[in-house]
Formats: sequence, structure tokens, C-alpha cells
Amino acid sequence: MVEILSPAEVSRARDTGALVADILRTARSRTTVGTNLLDIDQWAQAMIQEAGAQSCYVDYAPSFGRGPFGHYICTGVNDAVLHGLPHDYALADGDLLTLDLAVSLGGVAADAAISFIVGESRPPESVAMIRATERALSAGIAAAGPGARTGDISHAIGAVLSAEGYPINTEFGGHGIGSTMHQDPHVANTGRRGRGYKLRPGLMLALEPWVMADTAELVTDPDGWTLRSATGCRTAHSEHTIAITHDGAEIITLPR
Repeated sequence: MVEILSPAEVSRARDTGALVADILRTARSRTTVGTNLLDIDQWAQAMIQEAGAQSCYVDYAPSFGRGPFGHYICTGVNDAVLHGLPHDYALADGDLLTLDLAVSLGGVAADAAISFIVGESRPPESVAMIRATERALSAGIAAAGPGARTGDISHAIGAVLSAEGYPINTEFGGHGIGSTMHQDPHVANTGRRGRGYKLRPGLMLALEPWVMADTAELVTDPDGWTLRSATGCRTAHSEHTIAITHDGAEIITLPR
């Protein structure tokens, strides 16, 4: 289903997006060497509940997971790139951590993800990978607007990632979002210009470039959720929710 939101719903989405951004920003600022992934999950739970919002994850049970997810935020460390199930792990200096969060507030959802390095170490390859996903995300947003097509976004994202030499997996990518977290259309992280669904005002999309350093193949953890690189290489993931407007694309998941 492709959902077109009313102006009032888009306005409520701004509140949801600001909450998602605030939770991610707070979690990042509190995360240090020794922080346990389960602590991050508890922080997210407390902030979601304090805001009177609802988690999009805790009861989520899609066909590709072993649901329900049972937690409030996805936490992926190093080679874990998507759907990272929080577990008892204390972060080490130099770990590459991805936090992915989706929340519903006022009946409208928003979804965002950040990747960053914990502690003082800054492995150059990890820094470059994170920046590549951020640049790809910016390129995808710039390609979005009324009359554009999902393929235009996919092409813009893929051009950045390919230029950096990263293999691209098309199984998981961006998606429509609105009253529910995952909707049509699918927005792959590579594609052809002029193809796909035509964008129009009121459509919201979650765009999420993610890469693995040397492979496009994923493997699933025994937990039934966490997706890792098949080679054990490091990974990175950046995501924003955007709303298509008459003037272009508005990033919903920015802090106020």
C-alpha cells in the first residue's frame, strides 16, 4: 500500500521525527566504552514512553524475522548492519555502532538510523564507510521531489556508494512510511533514473543507504533477526524519513 498523508498528518509526522532524532541524539551522547546494548534499549524505552509514543519494533513480527522483535531500538555492532537485536554486550573502544529507531506518535511513524564509532579509536575505513552512507543519503534526498520517481532516488544513492567501491545489496532498502512503519514503495539503494513510483506531495519515505565493506551478502544470526555481513566485514547505515512537498523533500527526522 502507498499512503499519501494529509497536511495535518505530515505536521504530526514532524513531531514524531523530532522525537526519533532526539532519542538517537541522546543515546549517542550517552554511549561510551563499556555501555551495554541492553542499556541503550532501556534508554529508548524510557524516552518513548515518557513522550507518550509507541514503539514500532517491540511487537513487530514480519515474515523475515523471528518475531516479535521484543525490543525498542535496533543495535548493530561492527558486522551487524540491519535489525540488530539488543543483547548483553558491552561496547569496546573502536566498535562501529548502528542505532536504528522507528516510533509512532499521534498515529504517524518516523524512522531513522545513525552509525558512529564508540570511544577514541577512529579506524579510517570505518570513518570512510559511515561518511559514504551519509553522502549517499544526502544525494537520495536531493533527488526526491514531486514528479521524481523512486528510481531517481535509488540511482542517486547507488552512484555515491558505487563510486566509493562498496557492493550494494538490494534485498533491503528504503520504504514508504506513514500510519505504519513499512509500506510501499520499496526504494532500493541502487537503480535506474526515470523508473519506479512517481512521487507526489504527502508521500513519506524512509531512505536508508547501508553498506558492507567487501560483500553484498547477508547472513542471519541464530536470534532470527540480526543481519550481518557474510564475510564478517564492518558495516554502516544512515537513514532519514522525508516528506515529499510541493517544493521538494523535507527531512522529518531532524532535531528541533
